[in-house]
Amino acid sequence: MLAWSSKTAIRRSQGAIAWRPRYAIAAAFLFATEVVIAMFVRDRFVRPYLGDALAVALVYCAIRAVSNLHPLTVAAVAFGVAVVIELGQYIGVLRLAGLQDSTLARTVLGHGFDLRDFPAYAAGALAMLAIDRRHARTGS
Repeated sequence: MLAWSSKTAIRRSQGAIAWRPRYAIAAAFLFATEVVIAMFVRDRFVRPYLGDALAVALVYCAIRAVSNLHPLTVAAVAFGVAVVIELGQYIGVLRLAGLQDSTLARTVLGHGFDLRDFPAYAAGALAMLAIDRRHARTGS
């Protein structure tokens, strides 16, 4: 578990807004990867599960690029965003919004509820926490 460090406390006291170019670059790379997966990959693992984990990583990196929130908080928010989208799939939010025929909406928000997606979301959040923790230790 990540613990509060004096660095984190100092960083948080300097305000909630930050600019971290490495996270922004990572988010852009993850976005491009997700687009490639959405456009060209038609399989039973990479697109549905690895893509879900990468989507959570994308949200995590995007938030970390612009905020001083604690990594655990960011991971929880990224996981929560994925869960809300998945629950939206369960209730048929695209149909309710009249977007069921929109390729873009179906690609971005998904179109089928699947309980097996939740472990992929958790894996993405946990992977980002592990990466952040390793970088914090090595100072890179």
